[in-house]
Amino acid sequence: MVVDRGVNSTVNLQGSIAPTDPPKTNLVDSLRYWAATTPTNTAFCFLRDGETDEICWSFEELDRRARAVAARLQSMKMAGQRALLLYPPGLDFVAGFFGCLYSGTIAVPAYPPRRNRNMARIQAISDNAEAKAVLSVHEVTNRVSGLLDEAPHLKHLTWIATDQVSLELADRWTVPELHPEMLAVLQYTSGSTGTPKGVMLAHRNLMHNMGSITHGFEPDPRGSGVFWLPTYHDMGLIGGILNPVFGGLQCVLLSPLAFLQKPIRWLRTITRYRTTISGGPNFAYDLCVQKVTDDQLEGLDLSSWDVAFNGAEPIRATTLDAFTERFAPVGFRREALYPCYGMAETTLIVTGGKKSEPPVLRTFLGKALDEHRIIPVPADHPDARKLVGCGRVLPAQQMRIVDPVNYRQMPEDRVGEIWVDSPSVGLGYWKNPGATQETFQAKLSDSSSGTYLRTGDLGFFHEGELFVTGRLKDLIIVRGVNRYPQDIEQTVAQSNNHLQAGAVGCFSVDISGRERLIVVSEVERVRRKDWSDVIESIRKQVTLEHDIAPDGIVLVRFGSIPKTSSGKIQRHACRDGFLDGSLMVVAEWFGWDRQAAKT
Repeated sequence: MVVDRGVNSTVNLQGSIAPTDPPKTNLVDSLRYWAATTPTNTAFCFLRDGETDEICWSFEELDRRARAVAARLQSMKMAGQRALLLYPPGLDFVAGFFGCLYSGTIAVPAYPPRRNRNMARIQAISDNAEAKAVLSVHEVTNRVSGLLDEAPHLKHLTWIATDQVSLELADRWTVPELHPEMLAVLQYTSGSTGTPKGVMLAHRNLMHNMGSITHGFEPDPRGSGVFWLPTYHDMGLIGGILNPVFGGLQCVLLSPLAFLQKPIRWLRTITRYRTTISGGPNFAYDLCVQKVTDDQLEGLDLSSWDVAFNGAEPIRATTLDAFTERFAPVGFRREALYPCYGMAETTLIVTGGKKSEPPVLRTFLGKALDEHRIIPVPADHPDARKLVGCGRVLPAQQMRIVDPVNYRQMPEDRVGEIWVDSPSVGLGYWKNPGATQETFQAKLSDSSSGTYLRTGDLGFFHEGELFVTGRLKDLIIVRGVNRYPQDIEQTVAQSNNHLQAGAVGCFSVDISGRERLIVVSEVERVRRKDWSDVIESIRKQVTLEHDIAPDGIVLVRFGSIPKTSSGKIQRHACRDGFLDGSLMVVAEWFGWDRQAAKT
Protein backbone atom coordinates (compact mmCIF):
# COMPACT_ATOMS: atom_id res chain seq x y z
CA MET A 1 0.00 0.00 0.00
CA VAL A 2 1.15 3.57 -0.67
CA VAL A 3 0.13 6.88 0.82
CA ASP A 4 1.50 9.89 -1.03
CA ARG A 5 1.37 13.49 0.12
CA GLY A 6 3.02 15.30 -2.77
CA VAL A 7 4.48 18.77 -2.94
CA ASN A 8 1.23 20.13 -4.37
CA SER A 9 -0.55 19.34 -1.12
CA THR A 10 1.73 21.47 1.04
CA VAL A 11 0.68 24.67 2.71
CA ASN A 12 2.57 27.69 3.94
CA LEU A 13 4.32 25.93 6.80
CA GLN A 14 5.50 29.10 8.52
CA GLY A 15 2.52 31.32 7.79
CA SER A 16 1.12 31.24 11.32
CA ILE A 17 4.38 31.91 13.13
CA ALA A 18 5.02 35.59 12.48
CA PRO A 19 3.73 38.51 10.41
CA THR A 20 6.59 37.89 7.98
CA ASP A 21 7.98 34.47 7.24
CA PRO A 22 11.31 33.59 8.81
CA PRO A 23 13.97 32.15 6.50
CA LYS A 24 13.62 28.60 5.22
CA THR A 25 17.29 28.22 4.34
CA ASN A 26 18.96 26.89 7.49
CA LEU A 27 18.79 27.15 11.26
CA VAL A 28 21.59 29.71 11.40
CA ASP A 29 19.40 32.08 9.42
CA SER A 30 16.44 31.14 11.64
CA LEU A 31 18.19 32.09 14.87
CA ARG A 32 19.66 35.23 13.33
CA TYR A 33 16.15 36.20 12.19
CA TRP A 34 14.64 35.89 15.67
CA ALA A 35 17.64 37.60 17.27
CA ALA A 36 17.06 40.55 14.93
CA THR A 37 13.25 40.73 15.03
CA THR A 38 12.52 39.61 18.62
CA PRO A 39 15.88 40.10 20.39
CA THR A 40 14.56 40.31 23.97
CA ASN A 41 12.09 37.43 23.69
CA THR A 42 13.06 34.45 25.81
CA ALA A 43 14.44 31.59 23.71
CA PHE A 44 15.28 29.00 26.38
CA CYS A 45 15.00 28.55 30.11
CA PHE A 46 16.59 25.71 32.06
CA LEU A 47 15.30 24.67 35.46
CA ARG A 48 18.46 23.77 37.35
CA ASP A 49 16.58 22.11 40.19
CA GLY A 50 13.79 20.83 37.97
CA GLU A 51 11.35 23.21 39.61
CA THR A 52 11.89 26.96 40.12
CA ASP A 53 15.63 27.72 39.89
CA GLU A 54 15.72 28.96 36.31
CA ILE A 55 18.30 30.45 33.99
CA CYS A 56 16.99 32.03 30.79
CA TRP A 57 18.53 33.30 27.55
CA SER A 58 16.94 35.59 25.02
CA PHE A 59 17.28 35.01 21.28
CA GLU A 60 19.81 37.84 21.18
CA GLU A 61 21.90 36.28 23.95
CA LEU A 62 21.79 32.82 22.39
CA ASP A 63 22.90 34.27 19.07
CA ARG A 64 25.84 36.06 20.73
CA ARG A 65 26.94 32.94 22.60
CA ALA A 66 26.66 30.85 19.44
CA ARG A 67 28.78 33.36 17.52
CA ALA A 68 31.45 33.29 20.23
CA VAL A 69 31.67 29.49 20.17
CA ALA A 70 31.64 29.55 16.38
CA ALA A 71 34.50 32.04 16.25
CA ARG A 72 36.54 29.73 18.48
CA LEU A 73 35.83 26.81 16.17
CA GLN A 74 36.59 28.89 13.09
CA SER A 75 39.99 29.74 14.55
CA MET A 76 40.62 25.97 14.63
CA LYS A 77 39.45 25.57 11.00
CA MET A 78 36.71 23.17 12.09
CA ALA A 79 34.41 23.76 9.11
CA GLY A 80 33.44 20.35 7.76
CA GLN A 81 35.06 18.57 10.74
CA ARG A 82 33.19 16.75 13.51
CA ALA A 83 32.88 17.92 17.11
CA LEU A 84 31.55 15.75 19.91
CA LEU A 85 29.02 17.50 22.16
CA LEU A 86 29.33 15.97 25.64
CA TYR A 87 27.18 18.27 27.75
CA PRO A 88 25.24 17.69 30.94
CA PRO A 89 21.66 19.00 30.82
CA GLY A 90 21.56 22.79 30.50
CA LEU A 91 21.65 25.73 28.12
CA ASP A 92 25.34 25.37 27.29
CA PHE A 93 24.47 22.51 24.95
CA VAL A 94 22.26 24.87 22.96
CA ALA A 95 25.06 27.42 22.57
CA GLY A 96 27.53 24.66 21.66
CA PHE A 97 25.22 23.11 19.09
CA PHE A 98 24.43 26.40 17.38
CA GLY A 99 28.11 27.32 17.61
CA CYS A 100 28.74 24.27 15.44
CA LEU A 101 26.09 25.32 12.93
CA TYR A 102 27.38 28.90 12.90
CA SER A 103 30.89 27.67 12.04
CA GLY A 104 30.03 24.91 9.58
CA THR A 105 31.23 22.29 12.08
CA ILE A 106 29.32 18.98 12.03
CA ALA A 107 27.76 18.48 15.47
CA VAL A 108 27.87 15.00 17.04
CA PRO A 109 25.67 14.99 20.16
CA ALA A 110 26.36 12.29 22.76
CA TYR A 111 25.96 11.90 26.50
CA PRO A 112 28.58 13.38 28.84
CA PRO A 113 31.20 11.12 30.43
CA ARG A 114 30.78 10.27 34.09
CA ARG A 115 31.88 7.60 36.48
CA ASN A 116 30.22 4.21 36.22
CA ARG A 117 29.10 4.97 32.69
CA ASN A 118 30.45 2.92 29.81
CA MET A 119 33.03 5.14 28.09
CA ALA A 120 33.49 2.59 25.34
CA ARG A 121 30.40 3.76 23.44
CA ILE A 122 31.50 7.41 23.56
CA GLN A 123 34.89 6.41 22.20
CA ALA A 124 33.25 4.24 19.53
CA ILE A 125 31.14 7.21 18.41
CA SER A 126 34.18 9.49 18.41
CA ASP A 127 36.25 6.98 16.42
CA ASN A 128 33.48 6.40 13.89
CA ALA A 129 32.83 10.13 13.46
CA GLU A 130 36.57 10.87 13.29
CA ALA A 131 35.98 13.72 15.72
CA LYS A 132 38.56 16.48 16.03
CA ALA A 133 37.23 18.30 19.10
CA VAL A 134 35.00 17.89 22.14
CA LEU A 135 32.66 20.63 23.34
CA SER A 136 31.38 20.62 26.91
CA VAL A 137 31.39 22.75 30.07
CA HIS A 138 34.35 23.31 32.37
CA GLU A 139 32.91 21.05 35.08
CA VAL A 140 33.27 18.16 32.63
CA THR A 141 36.55 19.15 31.00
CA ASN A 142 38.21 19.69 34.41
CA ARG A 143 37.41 16.22 35.72
CA VAL A 144 37.49 14.16 32.57
CA SER A 145 41.15 13.15 32.63
CA GLY A 146 40.57 10.43 35.20
CA LEU A 147 37.80 8.93 33.13
CA LEU A 148 39.70 8.73 29.86
CA ASP A 149 41.69 5.66 30.81
CA GLU A 150 38.62 3.78 29.58
CA ALA A 151 38.63 5.77 26.32
CA PRO A 152 42.24 6.69 25.55
CA HIS A 153 41.45 7.89 22.01
CA LEU A 154 39.50 10.81 23.49
CA LYS A 155 42.67 12.12 25.15
CA HIS A 156 44.03 13.23 21.79
CA LEU A 157 41.07 15.45 20.95
CA THR A 158 40.91 19.17 21.65
CA TRP A 159 38.59 19.75 24.61
CA ILE A 160 36.80 23.11 24.72
CA ALA A 161 34.80 24.39 27.70
CA THR A 162 32.34 26.55 25.79
CA ASP A 163 30.97 28.15 28.97
CA GLN A 164 34.40 29.79 29.39
CA VAL A 165 34.72 31.06 25.83
CA SER A 166 34.84 34.86 25.91
CA LEU A 167 31.72 36.52 24.52
CA GLU A 168 33.99 39.15 22.96
CA LEU A 169 34.86 36.53 20.36
CA ALA A 170 31.36 36.91 18.94
CA ASP A 171 32.47 40.02 17.05
CA ARG A 172 35.14 37.97 15.24
CA TRP A 173 32.61 35.54 13.79
CA THR A 174 32.31 35.37 10.04
CA VAL A 175 29.19 34.11 8.30
CA PRO A 176 29.80 30.58 6.98
CA GLU A 177 28.85 29.48 3.50
CA LEU A 178 26.17 26.86 4.09
CA HIS A 179 24.46 24.83 1.38
CA PRO A 180 21.33 22.68 1.76
CA GLU A 181 23.25 19.45 1.08
CA MET A 182 26.00 20.18 3.62
CA LEU A 183 26.04 18.00 6.71
CA ALA A 184 24.82 19.66 9.89
CA VAL A 185 24.55 16.77 12.37
CA LEU A 186 25.57 13.18 12.88
CA GLN A 187 22.73 11.70 14.93
CA TYR A 188 23.89 8.42 16.42
CA THR A 189 21.17 5.84 16.89
CA SER A 190 20.78 3.49 19.82
CA GLY A 191 22.82 0.40 19.12
CA SER A 192 25.67 -1.77 20.21
CA THR A 193 28.91 -0.32 21.51
CA GLY A 194 31.03 -1.76 18.73
CA THR A 195 28.97 -0.61 15.77
CA PRO A 196 27.49 2.85 16.32
CA LYS A 197 25.64 4.24 13.31
CA GLY A 198 25.60 7.98 12.72
CA VAL A 199 22.70 9.27 10.62
CA MET A 200 23.95 12.01 8.30
CA LEU A 201 21.50 14.93 8.50
CA ALA A 202 21.98 17.77 6.06
CA HIS A 203 20.65 21.29 6.56
CA ARG A 204 17.80 20.58 4.13
CA ASN A 205 16.77 17.52 6.17
CA LEU A 206 16.51 19.63 9.31
CA MET A 207 14.56 22.40 7.65
CA HIS A 208 12.08 20.07 5.99
CA ASN A 209 11.38 18.28 9.25
CA MET A 210 10.97 21.57 11.10
CA GLY A 211 8.32 22.45 8.53
CA SER A 212 6.62 19.09 8.98
CA ILE A 213 6.49 19.51 12.77
CA THR A 214 5.09 23.01 12.37
CA HIS A 215 2.46 21.78 9.93
CA GLY A 216 1.38 19.02 12.31
CA PHE A 217 1.51 20.92 15.60
CA GLU A 218 0.12 24.25 14.30
CA PRO A 219 1.89 26.11 17.11
CA ASP A 220 0.41 29.23 18.65
CA PRO A 221 3.01 32.00 18.08
CA ARG A 222 2.45 33.03 21.71
CA GLY A 223 2.87 29.48 22.96
CA SER A 224 5.80 27.69 24.57
CA GLY A 225 7.25 24.22 24.94
CA VAL A 226 8.59 22.08 27.78
CA PHE A 227 11.13 19.30 27.20
CA TRP A 228 12.96 16.94 29.53
CA LEU A 229 14.26 14.44 26.96
CA PRO A 230 18.04 14.13 26.51
CA THR A 231 19.39 16.56 23.93
CA TYR A 232 21.48 13.79 22.39
CA HIS A 233 18.25 11.94 21.51
CA ASP A 234 16.48 12.82 18.25
CA MET A 235 13.21 13.82 19.93
CA GLY A 236 15.02 15.95 22.52
CA LEU A 237 17.33 17.57 19.96
CA ILE A 238 15.02 18.13 16.99
CA GLY A 239 11.80 18.67 18.92
CA GLY A 240 13.12 20.35 22.04
CA ILE A 241 16.00 22.49 20.76
CA LEU A 242 15.87 23.02 17.01
CA ASN A 243 12.16 23.34 16.33
CA PRO A 244 11.59 26.09 18.93
CA VAL A 245 14.37 28.11 17.27
CA PHE A 246 12.84 27.43 13.86
CA GLY A 247 9.49 28.78 15.05
CA GLY A 248 10.72 31.48 17.43
CA LEU A 249 9.00 29.90 20.45
CA GLN A 250 10.09 29.91 24.07
CA CYS A 251 11.19 26.50 25.36
CA VAL A 252 11.70 25.41 28.97
CA LEU A 253 14.14 22.54 29.60
CA LEU A 254 14.43 20.12 32.51
CA SER A 255 16.99 17.39 32.98
CA PRO A 256 15.78 13.84 32.26
CA LEU A 257 16.70 12.87 35.83
CA ALA A 258 14.55 15.67 37.26
CA PHE A 259 11.54 14.22 35.46
CA LEU A 260 12.28 10.58 36.24
CA GLN A 261 12.80 11.31 39.94
CA LYS A 262 9.59 13.32 40.23
CA PRO A 263 7.27 13.18 37.19
CA ILE A 264 5.09 15.85 38.80
CA ARG A 265 7.82 18.37 37.93
CA TRP A 266 6.96 18.03 34.24
CA LEU A 267 3.29 18.80 34.85
CA ARG A 268 4.02 21.64 37.27
CA THR A 269 6.32 23.24 34.70
CA ILE A 270 3.58 23.01 32.07
CA THR A 271 1.24 24.67 34.56
CA ARG A 272 3.68 27.41 35.54
CA TYR A 273 4.64 28.45 32.01
CA ARG A 274 1.19 27.91 30.46
CA THR A 275 2.85 25.50 28.05
CA THR A 276 1.14 24.64 24.77
CA ILE A 277 3.47 21.94 23.38
CA SER A 278 5.16 19.12 25.26
CA GLY A 279 5.40 15.36 25.18
CA GLY A 280 7.58 12.29 25.19
CA PRO A 281 7.52 8.53 24.73
CA ASN A 282 4.55 6.51 25.94
CA PHE A 283 6.29 5.48 29.17
CA ALA A 284 6.37 9.11 30.34
CA TYR A 285 2.57 9.28 30.40
CA ASP A 286 2.41 5.93 32.20
CA LEU A 287 4.89 7.19 34.76
CA CYS A 288 2.75 10.23 35.50
CA VAL A 289 -0.33 8.09 36.01
CA GLN A 290 1.60 5.76 38.29
CA LYS A 291 3.57 8.28 40.34
CA VAL A 292 1.54 11.50 40.62
CA THR A 293 -0.47 11.42 43.84
CA ASP A 294 -3.86 12.93 44.56
CA ASP A 295 -2.21 15.58 46.76
CA GLN A 296 0.12 16.54 43.89
CA LEU A 297 -2.85 17.28 41.64
CA GLU A 298 -3.51 20.31 43.82
CA GLY A 299 -2.57 23.45 41.91
CA LEU A 300 -2.09 21.78 38.50
CA ASP A 301 -3.70 23.43 35.47
CA LEU A 302 -3.07 21.62 32.18
CA SER A 303 -5.71 23.48 30.19
CA SER A 304 -3.09 25.35 28.11
CA TRP A 305 -1.54 22.08 26.85
CA ASP A 306 -2.89 21.63 23.32
CA VAL A 307 -0.26 19.30 21.77
CA ALA A 308 0.76 16.37 23.99
CA PHE A 309 2.80 14.42 21.46
CA ASN A 310 3.53 10.76 22.00
CA GLY A 311 6.12 8.87 19.95
CA ALA A 312 9.46 7.01 19.86
CA GLU A 313 7.96 3.76 21.19
CA PRO A 314 4.71 1.75 20.94
CA ILE A 315 1.72 3.91 21.87
CA ARG A 316 -0.87 2.13 24.01
CA ALA A 317 -4.58 2.89 24.08
CA THR A 318 -4.67 2.04 27.79
CA THR A 319 -2.04 4.72 28.43
CA LEU A 320 -4.00 7.41 26.58
CA ASP A 321 -7.19 6.47 28.40
CA ALA A 322 -5.56 6.36 31.82
CA PHE A 323 -3.71 9.66 31.38
CA THR A 324 -6.83 11.45 30.21
CA GLU A 325 -8.93 10.08 33.05
CA ARG A 326 -6.28 10.93 35.65
CA PHE A 327 -5.63 14.51 34.57
CA ALA A 328 -8.94 15.63 33.08
CA PRO A 329 -9.94 17.07 36.48
CA VAL A 330 -7.00 19.52 36.20
CA GLY A 331 -7.80 20.66 32.68
CA PHE A 332 -6.18 18.09 30.39
CA ARG A 333 -8.19 17.48 27.23
CA ARG A 334 -8.16 14.21 25.30
CA GLU A 335 -8.00 16.24 22.08
CA ALA A 336 -4.50 17.37 23.07
CA LEU A 337 -3.11 13.85 22.70
CA TYR A 338 -1.01 13.71 19.54
CA PRO A 339 0.32 10.26 18.56
CA CYS A 340 3.03 10.47 15.93
CA TYR A 341 5.67 8.36 14.20
CA GLY A 342 9.25 8.96 13.15
CA MET A 343 12.88 8.09 13.84
CA ALA A 344 16.43 9.43 13.72
CA GLU A 345 16.82 8.26 10.12
CA THR A 346 13.95 10.56 9.08
CA THR A 347 15.32 13.45 11.21
CA LEU A 348 12.26 13.05 13.43
CA ILE A 349 8.57 13.12 12.46
CA VAL A 350 6.93 11.42 9.45
CA THR A 351 3.28 11.02 10.42
CA GLY A 352 1.06 12.83 12.88
CA GLY A 353 -2.53 13.38 13.84
CA LYS A 354 -4.72 16.41 13.39
CA LYS A 355 -4.46 19.00 16.10
CA SER A 356 -7.51 19.48 18.31
CA GLU A 357 -8.94 16.10 17.37
CA PRO A 358 -8.81 13.07 19.67
CA PRO A 359 -6.41 10.27 18.75
CA VAL A 360 -7.66 7.57 16.39
CA LEU A 361 -8.27 4.26 18.18
CA ARG A 362 -9.52 1.27 16.17
CA THR A 363 -10.02 -2.42 16.94
CA PHE A 364 -8.87 -5.31 14.78
CA LEU A 365 -9.05 -9.09 15.03
CA GLY A 366 -6.08 -10.14 17.18
CA LYS A 367 -5.61 -13.57 15.58
CA ALA A 368 -5.54 -11.99 12.13
CA LEU A 369 -2.99 -9.38 13.21
CA ASP A 370 -0.70 -12.17 14.38
CA GLU A 371 -0.95 -13.51 10.82
CA HIS A 372 -0.27 -10.02 9.40
CA ARG A 373 -3.85 -9.65 8.15
CA ILE A 374 -6.13 -6.68 8.86
CA ILE A 375 -9.73 -7.42 9.84
CA PRO A 376 -11.62 -4.60 11.64
CA VAL A 377 -13.96 -5.82 14.37
CA PRO A 378 -16.22 -4.11 16.92
CA ALA A 379 -14.63 -3.08 20.20
CA ASP A 380 -16.68 -5.69 22.09
CA HIS A 381 -15.47 -8.59 19.95
CA PRO A 382 -13.85 -11.24 22.20
CA ASP A 383 -10.63 -11.18 20.13
CA ALA A 384 -10.56 -7.42 19.53
CA ARG A 385 -7.16 -5.77 19.75
CA LYS A 386 -7.19 -1.99 20.12
CA LEU A 387 -4.49 -0.07 18.26
CA VAL A 388 -3.59 3.62 18.33
CA GLY A 389 -3.22 5.40 15.01
CA CYS A 390 0.00 7.37 14.51
CA GLY A 391 -1.61 9.92 12.23
CA ARG A 392 -1.40 10.55 8.52
CA VAL A 393 1.59 11.08 6.28
CA LEU A 394 2.70 14.70 6.54
CA PRO A 395 3.11 16.87 3.40
CA ALA A 396 5.71 16.19 0.70
CA GLN A 397 6.36 12.67 1.97
CA GLN A 398 5.51 9.21 0.73
CA MET A 399 5.08 5.98 2.65
CA ARG A 400 4.63 2.43 1.39
CA ILE A 401 3.79 -0.83 3.12
CA VAL A 402 6.10 -3.49 1.69
CA ASP A 403 6.69 -7.23 1.97
CA PRO A 404 10.12 -7.28 3.68
CA VAL A 405 11.12 -10.51 1.94
CA ASN A 406 10.28 -9.97 -1.71
CA TYR A 407 10.12 -6.14 -1.65
CA ARG A 408 6.65 -6.03 -3.18
CA GLN A 409 4.05 -3.47 -2.20
CA MET A 410 1.41 -4.99 0.07
CA PRO A 411 -2.37 -4.76 -0.42
CA GLU A 412 -4.32 -2.63 2.02
CA ASP A 413 -5.44 -5.53 4.19
CA ARG A 414 -1.96 -6.75 5.10
CA VAL A 415 0.79 -5.81 7.54
CA GLY A 416 4.20 -5.10 6.02
CA GLU A 417 7.39 -3.13 6.56
CA ILE A 418 7.06 0.65 6.52
CA TRP A 419 9.15 2.32 3.80
CA VAL A 420 9.57 6.10 3.57
CA ASP A 421 10.54 8.54 0.83
CA SER A 422 10.89 12.06 2.19
CA PRO A 423 13.12 15.14 2.09
CA SER A 424 13.52 14.50 5.84
CA VAL A 425 15.28 11.17 5.26
CA GLY A 426 18.98 11.52 6.07
CA LEU A 427 21.76 10.98 3.57
CA GLY A 428 22.77 7.62 5.05
CA TYR A 429 25.03 6.29 7.80
CA TRP A 430 28.40 7.98 8.22
CA LYS A 431 31.29 5.87 6.87
CA ASN A 432 29.02 2.84 6.47
CA PRO A 433 28.15 2.31 2.80
CA GLY A 434 26.89 -1.24 3.35
CA ALA A 435 24.33 -0.29 5.98
CA THR A 436 23.45 2.84 3.99
CA GLN A 437 22.63 0.82 0.90
CA GLU A 438 20.62 -1.72 2.86
CA THR A 439 18.60 0.81 4.86
CA PHE A 440 18.47 4.06 2.86
CA GLN A 441 18.49 2.79 -0.73
CA ALA A 442 15.84 0.08 -0.80
CA LYS A 443 13.96 -0.45 -4.08
CA LEU A 444 10.67 -2.13 -4.84
CA SER A 445 11.05 -5.26 -6.95
CA ASP A 446 7.85 -4.57 -8.91
CA SER A 447 8.33 -0.86 -9.59
CA SER A 448 10.71 1.53 -11.30
CA SER A 449 10.23 4.15 -8.59
CA GLY A 450 13.14 5.60 -6.63
CA THR A 451 14.76 4.51 -3.42
CA TYR A 452 13.22 4.28 0.04
CA LEU A 453 14.25 4.17 3.66
CA ARG A 454 13.53 0.79 5.23
CA THR A 455 12.34 1.67 8.73
CA GLY A 456 12.45 -1.87 10.12
CA ASP A 457 8.98 -1.22 11.56
CA LEU A 458 5.89 -3.25 10.71
CA GLY A 459 2.55 -1.58 10.15
CA PHE A 460 -0.41 -0.89 7.90
CA PHE A 461 -2.76 1.85 6.76
CA HIS A 462 -6.45 1.80 7.55
CA GLU A 463 -8.57 4.59 6.10
CA GLY A 464 -5.47 6.74 5.68
CA GLU A 465 -4.24 6.30 9.26
CA LEU A 466 -0.89 4.61 10.01
CA PHE A 467 -0.88 1.85 12.59
CA VAL A 468 2.50 0.53 13.75
CA THR A 469 2.41 -3.06 14.97
CA GLY A 470 6.03 -3.69 15.95
CA ARG A 471 9.68 -4.02 14.92
CA LEU A 472 10.53 -6.49 12.18
CA LYS A 473 13.62 -7.75 14.01
CA ASP A 474 11.72 -8.08 17.32
CA LEU A 475 8.92 -10.23 15.94
CA ILE A 476 8.56 -13.34 18.10
CA ILE A 477 7.94 -16.61 16.28
CA VAL A 478 7.38 -19.46 18.73
CA ARG A 479 5.91 -22.83 17.75
CA GLY A 480 5.05 -21.44 14.33
CA VAL A 481 3.00 -18.55 15.73
CA ASN A 482 3.80 -14.86 15.24
CA ARG A 483 3.55 -12.58 18.25
CA TYR A 484 4.33 -8.89 18.68
CA PRO A 485 6.46 -8.43 21.81
CA GLN A 486 4.81 -5.20 22.87
CA ASP A 487 1.42 -6.94 23.11
CA ILE A 488 2.82 -9.56 25.45
CA GLU A 489 4.77 -6.90 27.38
CA GLN A 490 1.59 -4.95 27.99
CA THR A 491 -0.14 -8.07 29.32
CA VAL A 492 2.80 -8.75 31.63
CA ALA A 493 2.88 -5.18 32.94
CA GLN A 494 -0.82 -5.35 33.81
CA SER A 495 -0.69 -8.83 35.33
CA ASN A 496 0.57 -7.78 38.75
CA ASN A 497 0.96 -4.47 40.59
CA HIS A 498 4.41 -5.44 41.88
CA LEU A 499 5.89 -5.05 38.38
CA GLN A 500 7.47 -1.82 37.19
CA ALA A 501 5.49 0.00 34.48
CA GLY A 502 7.32 0.43 31.18
CA ALA A 503 10.05 -2.02 32.13
CA VAL A 504 9.13 -5.34 30.52
CA GLY A 505 11.00 -7.02 27.66
CA CYS A 506 9.91 -10.13 25.72
CA PHE A 507 11.96 -12.08 23.20
CA SER A 508 12.59 -15.57 21.93
CA VAL A 509 15.74 -17.66 22.23
CA ASP A 510 16.75 -20.96 20.67
CA ILE A 511 17.33 -23.49 23.47
CA SER A 512 18.12 -27.09 22.56
CA GLY A 513 16.80 -26.62 19.05
CA ARG A 514 13.53 -25.01 20.12
CA GLU A 515 12.40 -21.37 20.16
CA ARG A 516 11.29 -20.38 23.65
CA LEU A 517 9.42 -17.27 24.84
CA ILE A 518 11.24 -15.40 27.59
CA VAL A 519 9.82 -12.57 29.72
CA VAL A 520 12.11 -10.16 31.60
CA SER A 521 10.52 -7.61 33.93
CA GLU A 522 11.65 -5.18 36.58
CA VAL A 523 9.97 -5.41 39.96
CA GLU A 524 9.14 -2.63 42.37
CA ARG A 525 11.73 -1.56 44.92
CA VAL A 526 10.59 -3.70 47.87
CA ARG A 527 12.14 -6.46 49.95
CA ARG A 528 10.46 -9.82 49.65
CA LYS A 529 11.83 -13.35 49.49
CA ASP A 530 9.09 -15.07 47.54
CA TRP A 531 8.07 -13.83 44.09
CA SER A 532 6.25 -16.99 43.02
CA ASP A 533 2.83 -15.30 43.05
CA VAL A 534 4.08 -12.63 40.64
CA ILE A 535 5.60 -15.23 38.33
CA GLU A 536 2.41 -17.27 38.40
CA SER A 537 0.25 -14.24 37.52
CA ILE A 538 2.50 -13.50 34.52
CA ARG A 539 2.26 -17.12 33.30
CA LYS A 540 -1.50 -17.16 33.72
CA GLN A 541 -2.29 -13.86 32.01
CA VAL A 542 0.08 -14.33 29.04
CA THR A 543 -1.26 -17.82 28.38
CA LEU A 544 -4.85 -16.64 28.71
CA GLU A 545 -4.55 -13.61 26.43
CA HIS A 546 -2.10 -14.84 23.81
CA ASP A 547 -2.62 -18.62 23.63
CA ILE A 548 1.07 -19.11 24.23
CA ALA A 549 2.76 -19.83 27.54
CA PRO A 550 6.06 -18.23 28.58
CA ASP A 551 8.94 -20.68 28.71
CA GLY A 552 10.94 -18.54 31.09
CA ILE A 553 10.28 -15.59 33.40
CA VAL A 554 13.08 -13.49 34.85
CA LEU A 555 12.36 -10.78 37.41
CA VAL A 556 15.16 -8.24 37.68
CA ARG A 557 16.12 -5.43 40.02
CA PHE A 558 14.37 -2.06 39.77
CA GLY A 559 16.09 0.25 37.25
CA SER A 560 18.31 -2.46 35.75
CA ILE A 561 16.56 -3.45 32.53
CA PRO A 562 18.43 -2.19 29.41
CA LYS A 563 16.81 0.87 27.82
CA THR A 564 17.64 3.38 25.11
CA SER A 565 18.21 7.08 25.81
CA SER A 566 14.51 7.72 25.22
CA GLY A 567 13.42 5.02 27.66
CA LYS A 568 12.59 2.28 25.15
CA ILE A 569 13.26 -1.30 26.18
CA GLN A 570 16.30 -2.75 24.37
CA ARG A 571 14.97 -6.24 23.72
CA HIS A 572 18.17 -7.45 22.09
CA ALA A 573 20.21 -6.22 25.05
CA CYS A 574 17.76 -8.03 27.36
CA ARG A 575 18.23 -11.15 25.29
CA ASP A 576 22.02 -10.81 25.40
CA GLY A 577 21.89 -10.29 29.18
CA PHE A 578 19.71 -13.36 29.55
CA LEU A 579 22.10 -15.48 27.51
CA ASP A 580 25.31 -14.27 29.15
CA GLY A 581 23.92 -14.21 32.69
CA SER A 582 24.46 -10.48 33.26
CA LEU A 583 20.87 -9.60 34.23
CA MET A 584 20.43 -8.48 37.85
CA VAL A 585 18.07 -11.32 38.75
CA VAL A 586 15.70 -11.11 41.70
CA ALA A 587 13.75 -14.29 40.90
CA GLU A 588 13.31 -16.59 37.91
CA TRP A 589 11.33 -19.55 36.65
CA PHE A 590 11.92 -21.83 33.66
CA GLY A 591 9.75 -24.46 32.07
CA TRP A 592 12.77 -26.61 31.29
CA ASP A 593 15.96 -27.66 33.03
CA ARG A 594 18.14 -24.68 32.15
CA GLN A 595 21.28 -26.11 33.66
CA ALA A 596 20.89 -29.33 31.71
CA ALA A 597 20.31 -27.33 28.53
CA LYS A 598 23.60 -25.47 29.08
CA THR A 599 25.49 -28.75 29.28
